[in-house]
Amino acid sequence: MGVEEDLKTDPPCHPRACAIQNCIQKSNYNEDKCKKEIDALYECCNAFYKKNGEEASTVSCPKFSLLKLKMKQRGIQQ
Repeated sequence: MGVEEDLKTDPPCHPRACAIQNCIQKSNYNEDKCKKEIDALYECCNAFYKKNGEEASTVSCPKFSLLKLKMKQRGIQQ
């Protein structure tokens, strides 16, 4: 699914959050092996905040300020 489809799920970005959990479980909790899934969630969450505003919330995404920090740390384009 693309970002637009994942924004329409309830809650928004939930499939991407689930993909992280599945990856972490399959990799014996080695987060380094799940970078692609984590980046995909952050991409979706960034789009969620752009669409709904910085004060919006969804259980699948970190708060806006934390998301921005995490994206900066990972070198993801904002």
